Amino acid sequence: MPTDHVAVQTHGLVKNFGENTAVDGVDLSIARGGIYGVLGPNGAGKTTVIRMLATLLRPDAGEAMVLGHDVYSESHAIREKIALTGQFASMDEDLTGLENLILLGRLFGYKHRSARRRGIDLLEAFGLSDAANRPVKKYSGGMRRRLDIAGSLIVTPDLMFLDEPTTGIDPRSRNQVWDIIRTLVDGGTTILLTTQYLEEADQLADRIDVIDHGRVAAEGTPGQLKAEVGSGALSIRVNDATRRDEAAAILDRAGGTHVTRENDPASLRVQVDQSSGVTVALQALEDAAIDVATFSYGQPSLDEVFLTLTGSHATSQTETPTEADAQ
Repeated sequence: MPTDHVAVQTHGLVKNFGENTAVDGVDLSIARGGIYGVLGPNGAGKTTVIRMLATLLRPDAGEAMVLGHDVYSESHAIREKIALTGQFASMDEDLTGLENLILLGRLFGYKHRSARRRGIDLLEAFGLSDAANRPVKKYSGGMRRRLDIAGSLIVTPDLMFLDEPTTGIDPRSRNQVWDIIRTLVDGGTTILLTTQYLEEADQLADRIDVIDHGRVAAEGTPGQLKAEVGSGALSIRVNDATRRDEAAAILDRAGGTHVTRENDPASLRVQVDQSSGVTVALQALEDAAIDVATFSYGQPSLDEVFLTLTGSHATSQTETPTEADAQ
Protein backbone atom coordinates (compact mmCIF):
# COMPACT_ATOMS: atom_id res chain seq x y z
CA MET A 1 0.00 0.00 0.00
CA PRO A 2 1.53 3.41 -0.98
CA THR A 3 2.63 5.41 2.05
CA ASP A 4 0.39 8.38 1.24
CA HIS A 5 -2.63 6.03 1.32
CA VAL A 6 -1.85 4.74 4.81
CA ALA A 7 -3.35 6.30 7.94
CA VAL A 8 -1.77 3.95 10.49
CA GLN A 9 1.04 1.44 10.16
CA THR A 10 2.42 -0.53 13.12
CA HIS A 11 4.79 -3.45 13.48
CA GLY A 12 5.41 -5.41 16.64
CA LEU A 13 3.80 -2.82 18.90
CA VAL A 14 4.27 -3.67 22.60
CA LYS A 15 3.17 -2.06 25.86
CA ASN A 16 3.78 -3.42 29.35
CA PHE A 17 2.37 -2.27 32.67
CA GLY A 18 4.63 -3.86 35.25
CA GLU A 19 4.41 -7.60 34.72
CA ASN A 20 1.24 -7.27 32.63
CA THR A 21 1.69 -7.18 28.86
CA ALA A 22 -1.31 -5.20 27.62
CA VAL A 23 -0.24 -5.13 23.96
CA ASP A 24 1.92 -7.95 22.68
CA GLY A 25 3.26 -7.38 19.16
CA VAL A 26 0.33 -5.79 17.33
CA ASP A 27 0.64 -5.23 13.56
CA LEU A 28 -1.84 -2.86 11.90
CA SER A 29 -2.15 -1.43 8.41
CA ILE A 30 -5.03 1.02 8.09
CA ALA A 31 -5.83 2.76 4.81
CA ARG A 32 -6.98 6.37 4.69
CA GLY A 33 -10.72 6.80 4.38
CA GLY A 34 -13.41 4.56 5.79
CA ILE A 35 -13.87 2.97 9.19
CA TYR A 36 -11.44 0.47 10.67
CA GLY A 37 -12.72 -1.52 13.62
CA VAL A 38 -10.77 -3.04 16.49
CA LEU A 39 -12.96 -5.63 18.17
CA GLY A 40 -12.27 -7.37 21.45
CA PRO A 41 -13.51 -7.93 24.99
CA ASN A 42 -12.68 -5.86 28.06
CA GLY A 43 -8.98 -6.06 28.82
CA ALA A 44 -8.00 -7.13 25.29
CA GLY A 45 -5.68 -4.12 24.85
CA LYS A 46 -7.82 -2.01 22.51
CA THR A 47 -7.63 1.21 24.52
CA THR A 48 -3.90 0.82 25.09
CA VAL A 49 -3.35 0.56 21.32
CA ILE A 50 -5.39 3.72 20.77
CA ARG A 51 -3.48 5.62 23.46
CA MET A 52 -0.14 4.70 21.90
CA LEU A 53 -1.25 5.73 18.42
CA ALA A 54 -2.62 9.01 19.80
CA THR A 55 0.82 9.59 21.45
CA LEU A 56 -0.63 9.52 24.98
CA LEU A 57 1.44 6.44 25.84
CA ARG A 58 4.93 5.63 24.63
CA PRO A 59 5.31 2.09 23.25
CA ASP A 60 7.85 -0.15 24.93
CA ALA A 61 8.79 -1.77 21.63
CA GLY A 62 7.83 -1.87 17.99
CA GLU A 63 7.24 0.68 15.25
CA ALA A 64 4.23 2.93 14.62
CA MET A 65 3.54 5.56 11.98
CA VAL A 66 0.40 7.72 12.09
CA LEU A 67 -0.41 9.83 9.02
CA GLY A 68 3.20 9.48 7.92
CA HIS A 69 4.69 10.56 11.27
CA ASP A 70 6.62 8.48 13.80
CA VAL A 71 4.92 8.17 17.20
CA TYR A 72 8.27 8.35 19.01
CA SER A 73 9.80 11.43 17.42
CA GLU A 74 6.92 13.31 15.76
CA SER A 75 4.16 13.26 18.36
CA HIS A 76 3.45 16.98 17.96
CA ALA A 77 2.83 16.62 14.22
CA ILE A 78 0.49 13.68 14.87
CA ARG A 79 -1.52 15.57 17.48
CA GLU A 80 -2.15 18.40 15.01
CA LYS A 81 -3.92 15.98 12.66
CA ILE A 82 -5.90 13.67 14.92
CA ALA A 83 -8.79 13.71 17.37
CA LEU A 84 -9.55 11.31 20.19
CA THR A 85 -12.84 10.59 21.89
CA GLY A 86 -12.37 8.26 24.84
CA GLN A 87 -14.74 5.92 26.62
CA PHE A 88 -15.93 8.49 29.13
CA ALA A 89 -17.31 12.03 28.80
CA SER A 90 -14.51 14.60 29.01
CA MET A 91 -16.52 17.80 29.24
CA ASP A 92 -16.78 20.11 32.27
CA GLU A 93 -20.17 19.22 33.76
CA ASP A 94 -20.66 22.63 35.36
CA LEU A 95 -20.31 24.47 32.06
CA THR A 96 -22.98 24.53 29.39
CA GLY A 97 -22.53 22.67 26.14
CA LEU A 98 -21.74 25.89 24.28
CA GLU A 99 -19.33 27.08 26.97
CA ASN A 100 -17.42 23.80 26.71
CA LEU A 101 -17.06 24.14 22.96
CA ILE A 102 -16.02 27.79 23.21
CA LEU A 103 -13.36 26.81 25.74
CA LEU A 104 -12.03 24.12 23.43
CA GLY A 105 -12.06 26.54 20.50
CA ARG A 106 -10.05 29.07 22.46
CA LEU A 107 -7.53 26.37 23.37
CA PHE A 108 -7.15 25.64 19.65
CA GLY A 109 -6.38 29.31 19.00
CA TYR A 110 -9.73 30.65 17.86
CA LYS A 111 -10.74 34.19 18.78
CA HIS A 112 -13.78 34.22 21.09
CA ARG A 113 -16.22 35.17 18.36
CA SER A 114 -14.92 32.47 16.00
CA ALA A 115 -14.95 29.88 18.79
CA ARG A 116 -18.54 30.75 19.62
CA ARG A 117 -19.58 30.52 15.96
CA ARG A 118 -17.86 27.14 15.59
CA GLY A 119 -19.50 25.90 18.79
CA ILE A 120 -22.97 26.96 17.64
CA ASP A 121 -22.45 25.28 14.27
CA LEU A 122 -21.34 22.02 15.88
CA LEU A 123 -24.23 21.99 18.36
CA GLU A 124 -26.65 22.43 15.47
CA ALA A 125 -24.96 19.69 13.42
CA PHE A 126 -25.16 17.28 16.36
CA GLY A 127 -28.77 18.09 17.26
CA LEU A 128 -27.87 19.83 20.51
CA SER A 129 -28.92 23.41 19.80
CA ASP A 130 -31.82 23.24 22.27
CA ALA A 131 -29.39 22.21 25.02
CA ALA A 132 -26.68 24.75 24.15
CA ASN A 133 -27.16 26.75 27.34
CA ARG A 134 -27.88 23.81 29.63
CA PRO A 135 -25.17 22.56 32.04
CA VAL A 136 -23.63 19.33 30.79
CA LYS A 137 -24.47 17.60 34.08
CA LYS A 138 -28.10 17.76 32.96
CA TYR A 139 -27.39 16.07 29.62
CA SER A 140 -28.38 12.45 28.97
CA GLY A 141 -25.70 9.89 28.26
CA GLY A 142 -26.33 10.04 24.53
CA MET A 143 -26.17 13.83 24.50
CA ARG A 144 -22.83 13.74 26.33
CA ARG A 145 -21.38 11.33 23.79
CA ARG A 146 -22.51 13.58 20.93
CA LEU A 147 -21.04 16.63 22.68
CA ASP A 148 -17.77 14.73 23.22
CA ILE A 149 -17.53 13.97 19.51
CA ALA A 150 -18.46 17.56 18.65
CA GLY A 151 -15.64 18.76 20.89
CA SER A 152 -13.22 16.54 18.97
CA LEU A 153 -14.22 18.30 15.76
CA ILE A 154 -13.45 21.90 16.70
CA VAL A 155 -10.67 21.42 14.17
CA THR A 156 -11.61 18.77 11.60
CA PRO A 157 -9.14 15.88 11.97
CA ASP A 158 -7.62 13.71 9.27
CA LEU A 159 -7.86 10.73 11.62
CA MET A 160 -10.27 10.26 14.51
CA PHE A 161 -9.90 7.66 17.24
CA LEU A 162 -13.24 6.62 18.70
CA ASP A 163 -12.72 4.45 21.76
CA GLU A 164 -15.98 2.60 22.48
CA PRO A 165 -18.12 5.64 21.57
CA THR A 166 -21.50 4.06 22.37
CA THR A 167 -20.66 2.46 25.72
CA GLY A 168 -23.53 2.81 28.17
CA ILE A 169 -25.96 4.73 25.96
CA ASP A 170 -29.44 3.79 24.81
CA PRO A 171 -30.18 2.30 21.35
CA ARG A 172 -31.61 5.55 19.93
CA SER A 173 -28.53 7.54 20.94
CA ARG A 174 -26.33 4.73 19.64
CA ASN A 175 -27.94 5.00 16.20
CA GLN A 176 -27.44 8.78 16.26
CA VAL A 177 -23.74 8.31 17.01
CA TRP A 178 -23.51 5.79 14.16
CA ASP A 179 -24.99 8.37 11.77
CA ILE A 180 -22.46 10.95 12.97
CA ILE A 181 -19.59 8.52 12.36
CA ARG A 182 -20.77 7.81 8.82
CA THR A 183 -21.08 11.56 8.14
CA LEU A 184 -17.51 12.14 9.32
CA VAL A 185 -16.23 9.50 6.89
CA ASP A 186 -18.23 11.06 4.07
CA GLY A 187 -16.41 14.30 4.89
CA GLY A 188 -12.99 12.67 4.45
CA THR A 189 -12.05 11.72 8.01
CA THR A 190 -10.57 8.28 8.64
CA ILE A 191 -12.07 6.55 11.69
CA LEU A 192 -10.34 4.01 13.93
CA LEU A 193 -13.10 2.57 16.07
CA THR A 194 -12.61 0.31 19.05
CA THR A 195 -15.63 -1.57 20.30
CA GLN A 196 -16.67 -4.67 22.19
CA TYR A 197 -20.11 -4.49 20.59
CA LEU A 198 -20.51 -6.98 17.77
CA GLU A 199 -23.38 -5.26 16.03
CA GLU A 200 -21.45 -1.98 16.02
CA ALA A 201 -18.44 -3.52 14.32
CA ASP A 202 -20.67 -5.31 11.80
CA GLN A 203 -22.67 -2.17 10.99
CA LEU A 204 -19.82 0.34 10.72
CA ALA A 205 -16.42 -1.16 10.00
CA ASP A 206 -15.04 -1.74 6.51
CA ARG A 207 -12.32 -3.92 8.00
CA ILE A 208 -11.88 -5.38 11.48
CA ASP A 209 -8.98 -6.52 13.64
CA VAL A 210 -9.96 -9.00 16.35
CA ILE A 211 -7.68 -8.48 19.36
CA ASP A 212 -7.39 -10.91 22.23
CA HIS A 213 -4.86 -10.83 25.09
CA GLY A 214 -2.98 -8.00 23.41
CA ARG A 215 -2.52 -9.79 20.10
CA VAL A 216 -4.25 -9.68 16.72
CA ALA A 217 -6.22 -12.91 16.37
CA ALA A 218 -7.62 -12.17 12.90
CA GLU A 219 -8.09 -9.38 10.38
CA GLY A 220 -10.41 -8.82 7.44
CA THR A 221 -13.80 -7.56 6.37
CA PRO A 222 -16.78 -8.73 8.44
CA GLY A 223 -17.70 -11.09 5.61
CA GLN A 224 -14.19 -12.53 5.38
CA LEU A 225 -14.02 -13.14 9.12
CA LYS A 226 -17.34 -14.93 9.06
CA ALA A 227 -16.22 -17.06 6.11
CA GLU A 228 -13.01 -18.05 7.94
CA VAL A 229 -15.04 -19.80 10.62
CA GLY A 230 -15.99 -22.42 8.05
CA SER A 231 -19.39 -23.15 9.53
CA GLY A 232 -22.86 -21.71 9.39
CA ALA A 233 -25.26 -20.73 12.12
CA LEU A 234 -28.49 -22.70 12.55
CA SER A 235 -31.19 -20.90 14.53
CA ILE A 236 -33.98 -23.09 15.89
CA ARG A 237 -37.13 -22.31 17.84
CA VAL A 238 -38.82 -25.29 19.46
CA ASN A 239 -42.56 -25.43 20.10
CA ASP A 240 -42.16 -26.48 23.72
CA ALA A 241 -39.80 -24.15 25.64
CA THR A 242 -39.54 -26.65 28.50
CA ARG A 243 -37.67 -29.03 26.16
CA ARG A 244 -35.07 -26.50 25.03
CA ASP A 245 -32.30 -27.91 27.25
CA GLU A 246 -33.06 -31.38 25.95
CA ALA A 247 -32.89 -30.06 22.40
CA ALA A 248 -29.54 -28.39 23.13
CA ALA A 249 -28.09 -31.69 24.37
CA ILE A 250 -29.36 -33.51 21.28
CA LEU A 251 -27.84 -30.90 18.95
CA ASP A 252 -24.53 -31.16 20.77
CA ARG A 253 -24.50 -34.95 20.32
CA ALA A 254 -25.51 -34.57 16.68
CA GLY A 255 -22.25 -32.79 15.92
CA GLY A 256 -23.17 -29.15 16.41
CA THR A 257 -20.64 -26.86 18.11
CA HIS A 258 -21.12 -23.89 20.40
CA VAL A 259 -24.81 -24.43 21.12
CA THR A 260 -26.14 -21.11 22.46
CA ARG A 261 -29.36 -20.52 24.35
CA GLU A 262 -30.92 -17.30 23.04
CA ASN A 263 -32.89 -14.75 25.09
CA ASP A 264 -36.10 -16.26 23.74
CA PRO A 265 -36.69 -19.23 26.11
CA ALA A 266 -37.62 -21.46 23.18
CA SER A 267 -34.71 -20.57 20.87
CA LEU A 268 -31.28 -22.05 20.25
CA ARG A 269 -28.41 -21.18 17.95
CA VAL A 270 -25.82 -23.76 16.93
CA GLN A 271 -22.84 -23.81 14.56
CA VAL A 272 -22.84 -26.63 12.02
CA ASP A 273 -19.92 -27.42 9.72
CA GLN A 274 -21.84 -27.48 6.47
CA SER A 275 -25.37 -27.28 5.12
CA SER A 276 -25.76 -31.07 5.38
CA GLY A 277 -25.34 -30.61 9.12
CA VAL A 278 -28.68 -28.81 9.14
CA THR A 279 -30.43 -31.98 7.95
CA VAL A 280 -28.63 -34.06 10.58
CA ALA A 281 -29.55 -31.64 13.37
CA LEU A 282 -33.21 -31.39 12.39
CA GLN A 283 -33.49 -35.15 11.94
CA ALA A 284 -32.06 -35.69 15.44
CA LEU A 285 -34.71 -33.41 16.93
CA GLU A 286 -37.45 -35.17 14.96
CA ASP A 287 -36.24 -38.56 16.18
CA ALA A 288 -36.57 -37.28 19.75
CA ALA A 289 -40.11 -36.01 19.02
CA ILE A 290 -39.11 -32.39 19.64
CA ASP A 291 -41.24 -30.22 17.38
CA VAL A 292 -39.47 -27.31 15.67
CA ALA A 293 -41.56 -24.18 15.17
CA THR A 294 -39.07 -22.34 12.91
CA PHE A 295 -35.47 -22.63 11.78
CA SER A 296 -33.05 -20.65 9.63
CA TYR A 297 -29.50 -21.13 8.43
CA GLY A 298 -26.99 -18.43 7.55
CA GLN A 299 -23.54 -16.96 8.10
CA PRO A 300 -22.13 -17.09 11.62
CA SER A 301 -22.38 -13.94 13.70
CA LEU A 302 -19.29 -11.97 14.69
CA ASP A 303 -19.81 -13.39 18.19
CA GLU A 304 -19.36 -16.91 16.80
CA VAL A 305 -16.31 -15.71 14.85
CA PHE A 306 -14.81 -14.32 18.03
CA LEU A 307 -15.65 -17.47 19.97
CA THR A 308 -13.97 -19.65 17.35
CA LEU A 309 -10.87 -17.46 17.19
CA THR A 310 -10.34 -16.82 20.89
CA GLY A 311 -12.36 -19.41 22.79
CA SER A 312 -14.48 -16.76 24.52
CA HIS A 313 -17.46 -14.59 23.69
CA ALA A 314 -17.21 -10.92 22.86
CA THR A 315 -19.99 -8.60 24.02
CA SER A 316 -23.44 -8.35 22.46
CA GLN A 317 -24.92 -4.89 21.97
CA THR A 318 -27.36 -5.42 24.80
CA GLU A 319 -24.69 -6.13 27.40
CA THR A 320 -23.03 -3.48 29.55
CA PRO A 321 -19.25 -3.51 30.00
CA THR A 322 -18.06 -3.77 33.56
CA GLU A 323 -14.37 -2.98 33.39
CA ALA A 324 -12.01 -0.97 31.21
CA ASP A 325 -9.14 -2.15 29.10
CA ALA A 326 -5.78 -2.25 30.76
CA GLN A 327 -4.40 1.26 30.92
